[in-house]
Parts: sequence; C-alpha cells; structure tokens
Amino acid sequence: MCSARLPRLSLSRAVLDRADQQRHDSAAILRFWRDERAQVFVLYGDVASIDMSGERASLVLQAGSTTAELRTDSADLPSNVFFLGIHDSVPYFGQAELARPPGEEIYRTLREVGTDLCALDAELFTTTQALANWHETHPRCSRCGEPTNIVRAGWVRRCPQDGSEHYPRTDPAVIMLVTDPLDRALLGRRAPWAPQWFSTLAGFVEPGESAENAVVREVSEEAGVAVDPSSVEALGSQPWPFPSSIMLGFRAQALTSDDPVTDDEEIVEARWFTREELAAACASGEVAVPPHISIARHLIEDWFGSELPGSWSRP
Repeated sequence: MCSARLPRLSLSRAVLDRADQQRHDSAAILRFWRDERAQVFVLYGDVASIDMSGERASLVLQAGSTTAELRTDSADLPSNVFFLGIHDSVPYFGQAELARPPGEEIYRTLREVGTDLCALDAELFTTTQALANWHETHPRCSRCGEPTNIVRAGWVRRCPQDGSEHYPRTDPAVIMLVTDPLDRALLGRRAPWAPQWFSTLAGFVEPGESAENAVVREVSEEAGVAVDPSSVEALGSQPWPFPSSIMLGFRAQALTSDDPVTDDEEIVEARWFTREELAAACASGEVAVPPHISIARHLIEDWFGSELPGSWSRP
C-alpha cells in the first residue's frame, strides 16, 4: 500500500500475493506454471510490449498455456522465468528475454509507462525488472566465484560449491525535500543533466548508517546545507529498479537560509525556491521537475501544494 502522505506513488501499488511460502515447493510452482489461467509478463531487455489501444496503457501478457516451455517435461522452471505471485487465483510469472521478437508491437520502458499502468501491471513490470537486473549482474557466488544455480522460483541463487544462498539485491537510497526557515525548497541539478533539469537531493545509505542520518549527511555533502536531524520525517517509499534501489522519501528542515554550496561533482547547481518562483520557472521552461513516476515529483508537489506544469525524464 502507498503512504497516506504520498498516495499516488506509481511503483508502490501492491496487489499481488507474492506467496513466498510456495517458492520452495517446486511441485507447486510447476502446477502454477502449467495452470491454464497462468499469465506471463515478458521483459525484453528493459522494454515490454504495451497495449496502447485502451483508455490507459496495459501490459501485453502471454497465456501460460501458449508458452513453449510448458510442452516439456522439465522438473524446473526455465532459468529466465520467475514466479511473481497470485492475484484473483491467477498465477503470474515474469520472463526475461534479451531481444524482442520481430513485429509491429509497441514497446516501452517502465519509466515511460509506469504511471499509466494499473496497479497489477505496474507491480508485474517493476518486480520483473528488478529480478532480471539482479540475475544479469550477479551470476556468480560472491564467496568463491562459482556460477550459481537459480532456485526458489527465481528468488534465490545457490552456490553448488559452498552451498551459500544469495538473495536479490536492493540498495536503499534516501531522497529528500529540504526546506529552509523561510519555507523555500532546495532543488539541485546533477552534472550530466540539462541546464533546466532540477530535482530533490538524493543519495545512498552507507553501511552502519540510518536512513535519517543519510539525509543529513547527503544534504551537507552535496549542497553544504546543515539539516536539523530532529526534523527528518519519512513520507513514503517506492521501488526503483534502475537497477536495484528502494527510494526512501523524506522531508527535512535546514537550520539556516544560507546559500547552498555544491560539491561540483555530483551536484553542480543548487537553489532555494519559493512556491511562486518555482511555479513561474516551471511555467516558463526555465526549470523542469522530474516526471510523475519519480518520488521526487511527489515530494516537490507535496510541499508546493498542487501539481506543477512540465517535467523531464531520462530514457
């Protein structure tokens, strides 16, 4: 479920029963896989086939009964297939493919269509993307280097050499809307971005550090702004499988209204904005804020009090 403070986070909607207790039961997973009702979401690299003919975009899913692997007598799922869960008695699977088939289908990334999908489709796309990224980048045991085997319906990799088990990686990152004593919002621009692209500050949580402490540290490092640690307030979170993050959204209060001083490495420009200044800059195109799929957009508009015009988005 979504945070009440940020209720419209596109990738935080959860409707699947992930059925973790079934993942270790190979026989049960194969029954789901061979179920005539089973649906398979196929991810081609980082794009999926999308049906754009309705009022909203939707995933083009494959019926399990038409999947070629169902006609085999294998005792295991194909290595590129993951059991995602059950919804309304229907089993759902994700399948990772490297290349899209020839044809006239419409293909889109999660960034492009995530806000337009229903809750089920968004969860299928997000979860498959995250698992596919993990499997692609973690094929070997981190202890001994041996290639690992995929078990538990795609949710674990086990080393045949030392027996160690490895689980999908999720990297916690904080993202925060900081305001000063005048209630101005702090927005910054990263070095690779276009001159008009601004967003909230963000950064990864380091080992041995709380998320709240990461907020204070990152704002100080990136913008030279001192944050009151007691003001740090969590507003919501959402998965961000680009490639493997969970974005933890916060509000925080700066101790002073001093001008930001950027590190000139990650952040090359940072500014305080009043609501009037930000609205005018967005309307003129001088400033563009992130798209609605990003939690940053929701943090900004939570402070602003309504929707802002325009947006930017990376491919």
